[in-house]
Amino acid sequence: MRLFEILLVLSCFALLVDLLFIKRSAKKTGVVLCIGSGVIFVVQLLVEGYRWQLLLVYIMTALFILIVLFRHSKKMVNLKIGKLLKYSLSSLIVILLVVSTSLSVYLPVFDLPKLDGPEKVGTQTFHFTDQNRDEVLTEDQSDKRELMAQVWYPTENRNNNKRETLFPNDKEMFKKYIQSFSASLKLPDFVLDYWKYNRTNSYENVEILPSTSPYPLVLLSHGMGTSRVLHASQAENLASHGFIVVTIDHTYSTFATLFPDGRVTDYKKNTTTLDDRTKTGNIWTKDVEFVIDQIEKLNSGAIESQFKGKIDLNNIGVMGHSFGGATAFNATYLDHRIKAGVNMDGSLYEVENRDVINKPFMFIRSGNFKDWLANFDNDRNSDDEVTKSLSDELHIMKNVINQGGSMIYIEGTQHFNFTDLQFYSELIKLTGITGDINGKRGSSIVNQYVLDFFNKQLKGTGGNLIQGPNEMYPEVKFIDPEDL
Repeated sequence: MRLFEILLVLSCFALLVDLLFIKRSAKKTGVVLCIGSGVIFVVQLLVEGYRWQLLLVYIMTALFILIVLFRHSKKMVNLKIGKLLKYSLSSLIVILLVVSTSLSVYLPVFDLPKLDGPEKVGTQTFHFTDQNRDEVLTEDQSDKRELMAQVWYPTENRNNNKRETLFPNDKEMFKKYIQSFSASLKLPDFVLDYWKYNRTNSYENVEILPSTSPYPLVLLSHGMGTSRVLHASQAENLASHGFIVVTIDHTYSTFATLFPDGRVTDYKKNTTTLDDRTKTGNIWTKDVEFVIDQIEKLNSGAIESQFKGKIDLNNIGVMGHSFGGATAFNATYLDHRIKAGVNMDGSLYEVENRDVINKPFMFIRSGNFKDWLANFDNDRNSDDEVTKSLSDELHIMKNVINQGGSMIYIEGTQHFNFTDLQFYSELIKLTGITGDINGKRGSSIVNQYVLDFFNKQLKGTGGNLIQGPNEMYPEVKFIDPEDL
């Protein structure tokens, strides 16, 4: 909970205590409590903003202020009620306040984890249209493939701009964005309204930090049906360590993609079969290749921007989560411009002719990988299509390790611990899509290993963490190729 939210809850309980246990003659105490609570109430609404989780606290605080003031008024009739009724009502009120407070704690307004790199981070969003590629996920044959890409980069933030909110500041755009998310989750719009307060560590449209040498580039792809929004902390962390990072929204494969003209596209299911996965994967791979084309234009000045000459196109990495992780592998294999890649818990959708990859690559898997591998050994000799594809995937992983790549899994994590979803609510753990590990701890571990990998492969520094077990991170286990 935020500071004034905590103070508001405490003042509400203080007012209740005054009503229950303080004598009417203690007028000064009651008046001071009412004034203090009123000030906190107003400041919380004006500074931090209203959110529905605290509705009962708002109502009770206002009601208690009025009752306490009237109670100490000379005109107030001395009403007497039985102890049973008095304490029954008090108990009910306490329960309602606890429920409201708990909702605020478990559905929190949050800031992304603080950066551990030396640089501040700027961000700028671009709208790209591939005029050479038809949009095959819509019915309009004239549609071209459109993408939203967000660039994260080191900055000085000379003008001391305020940190950006995670979601759009514009009220209408935020409303459209949330409506799409809410519809996907089958929730009323107001339930997610408080997301407008969530903050990043980044500053929008500020100048890039001057450097004597260009910055290495990393492209980041989200998972199927999620969004680039869920990877903001990973992008920020890399940027704070001297990388330029580009997060991509793969249109029609997100919960919501918001375009500058106010259009919002939602998720279209298109990965039912292995063939569907491959077709969609090819679209995503081309998205990555196209965005690299556009980054080259930004760097050359063909597209006017502040990034001219600032990007090291000889050192490009790609990473992704889930389906985006599989895309990172596919793009690394196919695109000669990509030097190294990271797959975060993504099952490959293209395993044909991918046996030998002569580039550095790292697979990071969730905590249940070892158990999954043991269970899969029982079915390894099956002839069905899915089992064969998984067997080929394990063979690829083995080759990656044997050629100097890395493969680890992180105990205590589940699939969505590789996204920012773990910061949205502790209740998400109950669904099983995130593991028992503390969200910030899990995020930090992933960030440290990804950073160490790209430092080594794109900057020629570091590389200590990916060499083997480290006592600072006992949750991280390295896979032996013989286990595959």
